[in-house]
Amino acid sequence: MPGKLISTLSHWLLGSRPGRRERALLTLLTLAGYMTFALLQEAEVRLGYIDAKDSHWLTAYNLGGSLLFYLLVRTGWSERLSPAEPSMTLVQTVHGIAAIVGSYAITGPARGAVLAILVLVLAYGMFSLSVRQARGLAVFALVALVAVMAWKHHTEPQRYPGWIELVHLAFAVVVLAGVSALSVRMGLLRRRLREQKQALEASLEQIRVLATQDELTGLVNRRHMMVMLGAELARQQRSGQAISVVLLDLDHFKHINDSFGHQTGDAVLRAFAGGVSSSLRVSDVLARWGGEEFLLMLPETGQKDALHCVQRMRDALARVDFDAIASGLQLTFSAGLASCEPGESIEAVIELADQALYRAKRAGRNCIVSA
Repeated sequence: MPGKLISTLSHWLLGSRPGRRERALLTLLTLAGYMTFALLQEAEVRLGYIDAKDSHWLTAYNLGGSLLFYLLVRTGWSERLSPAEPSMTLVQTVHGIAAIVGSYAITGPARGAVLAILVLVLAYGMFSLSVRQARGLAVFALVALVAVMAWKHHTEPQRYPGWIELVHLAFAVVVLAGVSALSVRMGLLRRRLREQKQALEASLEQIRVLATQDELTGLVNRRHMMVMLGAELARQQRSGQAISVVLLDLDHFKHINDSFGHQTGDAVLRAFAGGVSSSLRVSDVLARWGGEEFLLMLPETGQKDALHCVQRMRDALARVDFDAIASGLQLTFSAGLASCEPGESIEAVIELADQALYRAKRAGRNCIVSA
C-alpha cells in the first residue's frame, strides 16, 4: 500500500513522460532548495539580522518563481515556450542569480555566506548551457553584485562598510572566474561528446546499411533477402497467400566485362537496378543475389501475376538508355519463376526458380520460364 501511494504521488508530481519527468524532478528539487533557503532566512529574521518585510518579499519572489518554473515544466508548457531547451535552465539561472543578489542586499552581517550559494546557482546550468551563456551569466552576476554593493554602501555605509564590500567583491570575482573557467571546460567536453555521439551514430548507420544493402547497386543484399523471405514465409502461414520468387540473370554479362571492362560492368549493374526498380510495387523486393544474378520476391502473388510483373521489368529495362555507359550496348535478362505455396520451404522454391532459370538460358536467353 505505501509503495502504491508513493507511485501515485510520484506520477502526480512528475508525470509519466521520461524527458519531462526528469525535468520536473529537477525543478521540484530546486523548489525544495528555495524552501530551505526561505527557512534559513526566516531564522535570520527571528534573530534580528534581516528585516521581516524585506525577507517576505524575497521569499515570495523565490518560491513564486520556482513554483512557476515547476508548473511550466510539469504541464509541458516549457516545451512550447522553449523547444530547444525545455528545462528553461538559462531563465532559471537568471532567476537564481537575482534571488542571491536580493538576499545579499537584505542579509546584513551574514551576507558573505550568500556568495557561496551563488556557486550552486551557476553550477545549476553548467551541464546544459553553452560556453557563451555561462560566461554571460557570470558577467551578469558580477555586475549585479557590484551594483548592489555600491548601492548598499551608499545607503547604509555603517552596515555595509566599503572595505568589507571590497573583500566580498574580490571573493566573488575569484569564485565567478573559477566557475566560468569550469563552465568553459564542461562546454568543450559536452561538444566533444556530442561530436563523438554523432560520429558513432553515423558509423552505426553505415554498418546497418552495409549489413542490409548491396554496396554497388543499393539493392537488398543476399543475407538480408533471406531474412525478409523468412519473415514473409511466416506471414504466409497466417494469410495463406502465395509467394512468388524470380531469379534473374543478365544475359552475356561476362561479354560486357570482357569487352568494356569491369567499371562498365559495374555501371551496367547500377543502371539495371535503377531502371527495373521503378516498375516494381512497393511490396516487391529486388535483391542482388550474386554477381549479375538477382532475386525478386513478390508477396501475395501467384504465377500469373508474377509473369506480368517480370514482363513490366523487361519493358522498363528496354527503356533504359545504355549508350551513356557504352555506345551500342543493349541489355536483356533471363528469368526463372517459382511460386511458394503454404507449407513449402523457401530454399526449395529458390531451387525450383534456379532450375527454371537454367532452362531459360538453354532456351536462348532473354525469356521467362516458370517452374
